Amino acid sequence: MRVIFTQDVKGSGKKGEVKEVSDGYARNFLIGKGLAIEANAKNMSELAGKKASEQHKNDVARQEALDNAAKVKGKTVTCRANSGAGGKLFGAITAANIAELIGEQLGVKIEKKKISLSGEIKNFGEYTAELKFYSGISEKITVNVIPQE
Repeated sequence: MRVIFTQDVKGSGKKGEVKEVSDGYARNFLIGKGLAIEANAKNMSELAGKKASEQHKNDVARQEALDNAAKVKGKTVTCRANSGAGGKLFGAITAANIAELIGEQLGVKIEKKKISLSGEIKNFGEYTAELKFYSGISEKITVNVIPQE
């Protein structure tokens, strides 16, 4: 019997996969526990629609990532920070601070966990941060840390 897996089943198949399994295994275990549905014409059509919808969603997300990467390419964000004795910063400039600066100065929203710093920013100067927008789409920006006036 051909079934469409609705959940991952170890040793049998992954969610969304269509496979041929024995009738008893399909009826008693997979369909009985809601792990799979029978691969009839209606269910196959629904599966194709879901896959097309998911592909469209991924294409839109990828295009948005490409647009955002183009907006920040080669740009610099400026961060004003307070300093203590010896030119050291109070605290450090974090990925969350940089994400906020990118949103304010460049108009691009990015999550802090998608920002990769080469090291901690604890002094004034220029630093490089890598922004990962999507799988295989990333850009580097310069973070310029200057004293607050």
